[in-house]
Amino acid sequence: MKDIFRDLNEKQRIAVEYTEGPSMIIAGAGSGKTRALTYKVAYLLRRGADPFNILALTFTNKAAREMKERIMKLVGREARNVWMGTFHSIFARMLRVEGHRLGYGKNFSIYDTDDSKKLINSIIREKRLDKKAYPTNYVLNRISGAKISLMTPEDYGKNAEILQSDKISGKPLIVDIFKAYNARLKKADAMDFDDLLFNTYVLLDSFPEVLYRYQRKFNYILVDEYQDTNLVQYMITKKLAANDENITVVGDDAQSIYAFRGANIQNILNFQKDYPDTKVFKLEQNYRSTKTICGAANKVIAFNKEQILKEIWTDNTEGAKIRMVRNSTDSEEGNMVAGSIFENMMNYQLPNSAFAILYRTNAQSRSFEEALRKRNIKYRIYGGLSFYKRKEIKDLLAYFRISINHKDEEALNRIINYPARGIGKTTMERVVAIAGKAGVSLWEVISDPQRYGLNVHSGISSKVSSFVTMIRSFAVQLRKKDAYEAGKLIASSSGILKDLYEDKTPEGVSRYENIEELLNAIKDFTKQALTEAELSEREVPFRTLDEFMQDIALLTDADEKDKDDGNHVSLMTIHAAKGLEFPYVYVVGMEENLFPSVQSLNSRADLEEERRLFYVAVTRAMDQLTLSYAENRYKWGMLTPSEPSRFLEEIEEKYLDKPFRAAGKGLYAPSDIPGKSASGVTSTFIHKKKLKKIRGTYDDAGPAGSPQEDIQVGMEVEHLRFGRGKVQSVEGYGGNKKATVFFKQVGQKQLLLKFAKLNVLK
Repeated sequence: MKDIFRDLNEKQRIAVEYTEGPSMIIAGAGSGKTRALTYKVAYLLRRGADPFNILALTFTNKAAREMKERIMKLVGREARNVWMGTFHSIFARMLRVEGHRLGYGKNFSIYDTDDSKKLINSIIREKRLDKKAYPTNYVLNRISGAKISLMTPEDYGKNAEILQSDKISGKPLIVDIFKAYNARLKKADAMDFDDLLFNTYVLLDSFPEVLYRYQRKFNYILVDEYQDTNLVQYMITKKLAANDENITVVGDDAQSIYAFRGANIQNILNFQKDYPDTKVFKLEQNYRSTKTICGAANKVIAFNKEQILKEIWTDNTEGAKIRMVRNSTDSEEGNMVAGSIFENMMNYQLPNSAFAILYRTNAQSRSFEEALRKRNIKYRIYGGLSFYKRKEIKDLLAYFRISINHKDEEALNRIINYPARGIGKTTMERVVAIAGKAGVSLWEVISDPQRYGLNVHSGISSKVSSFVTMIRSFAVQLRKKDAYEAGKLIASSSGILKDLYEDKTPEGVSRYENIEELLNAIKDFTKQALTEAELSEREVPFRTLDEFMQDIALLTDADEKDKDDGNHVSLMTIHAAKGLEFPYVYVVGMEENLFPSVQSLNSRADLEEERRLFYVAVTRAMDQLTLSYAENRYKWGMLTPSEPSRFLEEIEEKYLDKPFRAAGKGLYAPSDIPGKSASGVTSTFIHKKKLKKIRGTYDDAGPAGSPQEDIQVGMEVEHLRFGRGKVQSVEGYGGNKKATVFFKQVGQKQLLLKFAKLNVLK
């Protein structure tokens, strides 16, 4: 067993060796979390555990794939049979087998966010609702929030508090949209991403024999990034682990930054309460960053009250001090960062990929893009248009989907007249009306038009019939050909390849090349060897198109491959940077109301999540960290004064370089801000008294404020800090009820009512 532990430090080894009973591995930033999880699975296999009985849950397919490859290097091909994947992919696999109990076919479609938005749009249109009153994103977020809270549309409709909240916010019919949305998904034999979790919970909760089977199957359960789990993920893993309680969770509460997606930090903070016999292991040695960066990160996160105490340390060098740069404007900030990158590249012969610019919101990227372009520095923005969301790709994928699942309405609507075949909008409106009245799918109507009374002239009838015949012929080939051969046949026979090939514009050529790239991806997929587990579950000995579709339906942004040489400066939000590392990191826009976000200043919990986000930003840096802010920033076309972020003050002075200010000539010039010590060295460029006055506090003593239920749209209210204002909207319920208020002094603010202490004036 010595070879297994060769690359582990003592604390990692002890954590890996503990296998029987619940355990929690608290892994600080850069401490080798993935290594610990990987080696634990390898250790279980070496000790004789059956790979079919190990369940390892991750948050990205990329993480699962990399871990499985590492395990194979350690213990051999047997590792391929471990049930390792994302929550969504593993649960989709279970639902393919067990979903019939809930009324789903084994080839059900998985709707991505775009499909869900289109379906909601069509429902809003059919119900003749005002699109401005019911924004698609808002409605989808409400439905998603309900599902990850394990609420059905019926539960939603019985919750008086939720209904009152929707009524106050001017959206009383969300419950009706929710009901229609779920009904349409079911009719299309489809699930959205949230359904994959929700339905798995329902399956385990409603069918004891299914729960018992999977409890017996999964003798060992390992969960990565446990701090990012939501309620339904927590409930499912708790059910599956209830029998043996051989559950290991790995994570870092200090990097819990996804509350806006439903992640609940209490899952990791309360793990020991759920499992009183839990053995806790802390991995605190950082292999990524310098002593300076680790020390600064520790001091920052120490300001949070809700945390599992730990202190990261490193054997790496002391490293350069952290640079803080004050800029006059956001444009100057862009030029400063681009100039610094160029200078470091020239001085130290560094590649573009050594640098990352991290910001709080995507909207901040503009000034950095412009400055990098002027210097001909290659860059990439993460979070842009995904390869699989390009129109031509989604068009071909829709053909795949309708061939696999004829009931998939979103896919059918997308491609029934692409390439153009003369089946117009009027015909489809008739089909939709007939299907709705008869309670059947669109496919049933077009495949048997006489039965359902679809009266169209003979020319259109012939075209509809030809389309149906074509899709049926594709379906026949799905079990005769592997994924690549079937995909290539559909791309050619559907007319998509011909249509794109004939477009000789640069855009048309690019779209054609993208289809070629998609087919290459399918070819790569078919080359992946099948595991024993997969062979035992299939009818054919090759990878099929429906498997490929499931694989890409569950991709996250982090799973997508670079389409270039990878040598670019990375621009991304801090959320997108989690899990990554770069030698040189620039965290920009370090200003109050930007970072921390103005929406996080209403409660301790929200502010602590922002501080955890800053901790994540700091710990992305390996060698050099630069923090910058602008004294003035353009907002809605107006140059608006900004104040330095409170987080800057929280970094201990001994970790800071002399303060610098971006200068017109040369990259840096000493700051002209007073504050020199007796030795003449500038101690810090932020006056702590001034900063304390700027930021205020979220728990100042003051009047209790009017009761939450009294705050309604149109009311005049008064806030301790912001003065008088008028309530624009109220949304949410219980402890999450929020009000948007326009204050005469400071403009529009969104406030969490349980902390805002608003007093009603009239």
